[in-house]
Amino acid sequence: MRQLFCSLFLFMSLMTVAQTATDSTFLATAIPDSIWTRMQGKTYHQNAYVQRSDLRYLRLHYVDFEGEERVGEMVCNRAISDDLLDIFRQLYEARYPIERIQLPDDFDADDERQMRANNTSCFCFRVIKGSTKLSAHAQGLAVDLNPLYNPCVKTRRDGTLFIQPSTAAPYVDRSRRFAHKIDRQDLAYRLFIQHGFSWGGAWRSSKDYQHFEKDK
Repeated sequence: MRQLFCSLFLFMSLMTVAQTATDSTFLATAIPDSIWTRMQGKTYHQNAYVQRSDLRYLRLHYVDFEGEERVGEMVCNRAISDDLLDIFRQLYEARYPIERIQLPDDFDADDERQMRANNTSCFCFRVIKGSTKLSAHAQGLAVDLNPLYNPCVKTRRDGTLFIQPSTAAPYVDRSRRFAHKIDRQDLAYRLFIQHGFSWGGAWRSSKDYQHFEKDK
C-alpha cells in the first residue's frame, strides 16, 4: 500500500512539473525592451494606427516537422493574445506540426523570405502586396500558418497566377493530398474558426490559405 501511495505521489508530482513547464512556455507579456529594439525599422515603423501598448509578445511551445519540441516567438495585438495562447496550446498538445515560429524581424520583415522559410508569424506593419491598404498583420490581428504549404494565390488580369511565396507553386492545387495542407478538416482551421477568426482560404477574389484574421 505504501509503495502504491509513493508511486501515485511520484506520478502526480511529475504531472504537475510537466504542466508547469508547459504553462511557462505559453506566455503573453508587454513588449520587452529587447524585442522592441529588434522590431524597429523592420516589423515596426512609427504610425498612427498601432502603438507598442497595443501589442503583446508571446512565447509558444510547438512541435516542428521533425517532431522536436520548440519554443517560438510571436508578436500580436493584445485583443487576440488570449485566443492565440489557447489555439497554439491545443495545437501543441495535439502535436500539430509547425515548421517554425520566429519573429519576422529575423528575416528583416521581408514577407517573401519568411514565407519561403515556412515561418508562422503575426504582426508586421505593412500594406497588402500590390495595394496601399494596410494588412491585418499591420495591427497584429492576423496569423499566417505554415505559409509555404498554404500560399496566397491570385489571378492577375492577364490570367496568370500570382503566388506568394513564389516557391509554393506545387501547393496551389488544393484538390491534391499533401502534408501540412490547411483545409476545413484541418485542426488549425477548426480552432481558429472556433475563436472567431476568418480564413483567407474562403475568400472569393483571391485565396490565402495560410491566413487567419479576426476583428477587434
